[in-house]
Amino acid sequence: MTKVAEFRDRSVDQLGDELTKLKKEQFNLRFQRASGQLENTARFRVVRRDIARIMTVLRSRSGMPETAPPAPAEKPAKRRARKTAESAPAKKPAKRVAAKKKK
Repeated sequence: MTKVAEFRDRSVDQLGDELTKLKKEQFNLRFQRASGQLENTARFRVVRRDIARIMTVLRSRSGMPETAPPAPAEKPAKRRARKTAESAPAKKPAKRVAAKKKK
């Protein structure tokens, strides 16, 4: 597992190359897992997290926000008013039918 500080010391080109290498390794690990040949299952998690670290460093260098803001909606959908106890008409209690006694 590589520390984030090591990724920050590298150039954008080096990070891109490392990202490509890790994605290929992730692809190979996926095939090994599907065919039952994967011996080191922990490597899958390490590779996935290293990919995320590199992408985070690249994103922070580009000046883009971590998450994209939601796109503005054209018009919000009209909501129906909820029925509350005060606005709903009072319900009559259900009629009870007496049970027949067995003889």
